[in-house]
Amino acid sequence: MIAVKFPFVRIDDRLVHGQVVEGWLPYLRADLVIVASDAATRDETQATLMRLALPESVELLVLGTAEAARHPALSPGGSRRALILVPGPREALALLEAGARFGELNVGGLHYTAGRVQLGKAIFLSGEDKEALRRITELGVKLSGRALPADPALDVAGLLNGEGGGR
Repeated sequence: MIAVKFPFVRIDDRLVHGQVVEGWLPYLRADLVIVASDAATRDETQATLMRLALPESVELLVLGTAEAARHPALSPGGSRRALILVPGPREALALLEAGARFGELNVGGLHYTAGRVQLGKAIFLSGEDKEALRRITELGVKLSGRALPADPALDVAGLLNGEGGGR
């Protein structure tokens, strides 16, 4: 298992789904989920479905990346057990560039689409994704690839640099 530091920021192109609800939420004991996605803020149906998928005890906020970056949960010393979900590396980078502070980024589900290459079990990246992840590491954020809390971690930065990716 992993040591958890909050906010726990995860890239997952499916946002709120079974792995998050059944795997990450109980493990993290999170009381707040922030979906940081400009596209999700414009899709009320998606936001409603995400709310329905979460336990009633967990608050959900669907915010654009700039607004999410200003949320107290993404500031040093935030008191909430917050899980921050972003759909891709560019949104994670946008959070950091807008002032959010976090030391580690969980690279979870980035599924195959045309033009992406496989980096890990469920991690497929475009050139833009790779560049955003490299920039994130330059900002001092550790990248860890893991679908579920019990899975072994992949060293995503090492994989990006061709150094392998095991623990």
